[in-house]
Amino acid sequence: MDAKTGFFYLFSVVLLFAAFRVITARNPVHAVLNLILAFSQAAGIWLLLKAEFLGITLVLVYLGAVMVLFLFVVMMLDIRIDTVRQGFWKHFPLAALIGAIIAFEMALVLMGGFRGIDEPKAMTAVVDAAGQVVPYSNTKVLGKLLYTQYLYPVEIAAVILLVAMVAAIALTLRKRKDTKTVEATMQLRARAQDRVELVKMAATRKAEPLMAAEAEEKKA
Repeated sequence: MDAKTGFFYLFSVVLLFAAFRVITARNPVHAVLNLILAFSQAAGIWLLLKAEFLGITLVLVYLGAVMVLFLFVVMMLDIRIDTVRQGFWKHFPLAALIGAIIAFEMALVLMGGFRGIDEPKAMTAVVDAAGQVVPYSNTKVLGKLLYTQYLYPVEIAAVILLVAMVAAIALTLRKRKDTKTVEATMQLRARAQDRVELVKMAATRKAEPLMAAEAEEKKA
C-alpha cells in the first residue's frame, strides 16, 4: 500500500466518524464543528483524486463562509436541546428508512457513474495548430472562465455571502443589561471645563444662630 492509498483510508475514516458525530452530537455547536471536519476530509479526498479546484472551492466556500454562518445561526438561535430531542425516537424509524433509501440511490448513481472513467489528470498535453505540445491545466481554465465570462455572478455571490456574514454577526451581538460599557466617542468629546462645574449658592441659614444652637446642645 502506497502513501496515496494510506491517506485515502485516513481521510475516509475521519470523514465517516465526523459524519456520524454530526447526527449523534447532543450539542448543535459540536455537530457543526464535526461537519466542518467532515468537509475538510472530503476536500483532502478530492485533492487525492486530482480535483484541486473542487477541493479548494470546498475549503474556501463551505469552510470559510457557509459553516461560519451555520455557527453564528446556531449560536443566535439558542436551541434548547431537551425540547428538540423529545420526539427523536418516535420519528427515528421513518428517518432511518428515508436515509437508507437515499444512501442506496446515491450508491447506485455513483457506482454506475464511475465505471469506465479514466483517472483524472491535473495536467494534460494538448497539441495546438502548429503541432506543438502545450501544457493544459483544468484549474487554470476554470479560473479564467470564472473571472472573465462569469465575473459578475462570482462578485454578486461574494457580496451576498459577505452581507449574510455581517448580518449574522450583527444579530448575535446582543447588548447585556448587566454590563457597563463606555462609548469611546463620548470620551473623546469630553472637555476639562465640562468635568467640574463650580456653582455659587446662597446660604440657607445664618452662621451665628446655628453656632449658638450647637453650643446649647453641647451644654445640655
